[in-house]
Amino acid sequence: MITLSANVYSHEMTPTYPKFVQSFMNGVSVTTMNLFNKRKDVSYYKVGVFTSEWKPVPFVSQYVVIPMAYLDSVSFDVYIATKDLGSVEYICSISQLRTGSTVTSKICSRFK
Repeated sequence: MITLSANVYSHEMTPTYPKFVQSFMNGVSVTTMNLFNKRKDVSYYKVGVFTSEWKPVPFVSQYVVIPMAYLDSVSFDVYIATKDLGSVEYICSISQLRTGSTVTSKICSRFK
C-alpha cells in the first residue's frame, strides 16, 4: 500500500462570523475583514458578498481585487446598504490564479 501526503496551503479570512455595525453614513453598515495569504502561487484575491443562494449582493470596499504578497495580510472594510443586510449570508475571498496554477481557494465568512 502506498500512502501519499501533501501539504495544502490556502488563505485565511477572519472573522469567521463577522457582524455589521452602523457606519459613519446613514443607511450604510460596515464590517472589517482580515485576509492572510499563505499561497506562494497567488498574488491576488477577489472579494464578493453573497446571499444564501449565492447571488451577489452590492457592496463597496477599498478593494474588489486585493493585491497580496506571500505571507502578507490586509484589513479591509466592506460597506453594505442597511436595507440589504437581511439578504447577506457570506463574504468570500477567492484566489485569482496566475498561469500554471491549478488549485483555487475560496474562503467565506458567514453571518449568523
